[in-house]
Amino acid sequence: MAVIAQWMCDRDNSMFNSKKEADAHDKMLELGEQFTALMLEKMPDMDEKQAEEFGIYLAVNKDAVMQACKGNSEALANLDTNSVDNVTAISAQA
Repeated sequence: MAVIAQWMCDRDNSMFNSKKEADAHDKMLELGEQFTALMLEKMPDMDEKQAEEFGIYLAVNKDAVMQACKGNSEALANLDTNSVDNVTAISAQA
């Protein structure tokens, strides 16, 4: 019987085959949390679930968001609307 090492992201319990993948996923979730907190702070009437979904969406698409902030607004037109289907909301883990 072989032993296969896997790494678990402690934020959402996702499992990964490499530490690098787990760390990248954890960083993406951290960025998503920060986007969510910012939206809820600046827009207190915003629904928390929607803020979290959009925060994760921005984190998943951070490269396109950064390009848009640098003046390439067309980068946002190419975003994949289904890019967060494989990410479980942190609030859903509770």
